[in-house]
Amino acid sequence: MPGLPAARRTVLKGAALAGAAGLGAAACSTDSKLGHAKTPTPTAPVELGAPDEVPVGGAKLYREQRVVVSCPAAGQYNAFSAQCTHAGCLLDKVEDVEGHCPCHGSRFDVTTGKVVHGPATVPLPSVPVKVVSGKLIAGPGA
Repeated sequence: MPGLPAARRTVLKGAALAGAAGLGAAACSTDSKLGHAKTPTPTAPVELGAPDEVPVGGAKLYREQRVVVSCPAAGQYNAFSAQCTHAGCLLDKVEDVEGHCPCHGSRFDVTTGKVVHGPATVPLPSVPVKVVSGKLIAGPGA
């Protein structure tokens, strides 16, 4: 910036750099990711309980096991990680078929894993699920 005193030039450069850094940080903060855990889904099969605990046409959150299971029709089950893809928080509730993240307000359709409301932009990862000996089992190998 020719013609400006050195001190003012330094201040303006610093302000420009701070503004650019702020924009970069803002862009990064809206990126979806799988949060802080490297593996948001169960790494081994986990027993969830009786299949009839998941209502037909509805869903159930198994928060301790980090899984949400939906039942689109009798005997059919879909499971997804219950870890929000925005910042890694666990979903805290399911209303109808919508999973809610308490941290930043993301919501997911737990029948498909798709994002219903951001800031998350990446769907919930699917998790294998099946019925074994009258129990729902979710995770690798299920």
